[in-house]
Amino acid sequence: MSKVLVPIAEGFEEIEAIALIDVMRRGGIEVIMGSLEDQLMVKGAHGVVVRADRPIEGLGADELDMIVLPGGWGGTKALAQDATVQSLLKEMDAKGKNIGAICAAPFALEAAGVLKEGYTCYPSIEEQLQTPGFQGAKHDVVESGNVMTSRGPGTAICFGLAIVKKLVGDKAAEGLKAGLLADYCAAR
Repeated sequence: MSKVLVPIAEGFEEIEAIALIDVMRRGGIEVIMGSLEDQLMVKGAHGVVVRADRPIEGLGADELDMIVLPGGWGGTKALAQDATVQSLLKEMDAKGKNIGAICAAPFALEAAGVLKEGYTCYPSIEEQLQTPGFQGAKHDVVESGNVMTSRGPGTAICFGLAIVKKLVGDKAAEGLKAGLLADYCAAR
């Protein structure tokens, strides 16, 4: 079973984190929702408080198949400044492991130096990124090398399905897509 870490920090975008975690778990992926600190209760950008599964401290690239960062500006800035997250992103990239980010979170990927040319993000974040190759509104999900990115809250289910397709396979993703009535997600 594939294992994915979704690190959350105060100010994370709730729709993105919860939708991604839910879709991946429905797709048969083991998902760890990790907090940046020992405090497991984390407040999102819109006041929703969730309980993380565990702190991210001590997790390494060898035990993960992917790391996926949700957006939300406050959470994204915390992920971009957290030494453990930044180190893990670099380690994952060096080993060719899968990395994902949605909405504002490509900002944290760029801080780690792992954002690849050819990505998408929330429209206002594009102006803050120096990495070339922004794909804008052309695609809900963009894959470039080992990095997958998505636009924002409205694309979270499509992003989750793309991750399931990548880690579990077409059949699992298509079955899940039908069950979720997510016909609006383009074939990936």
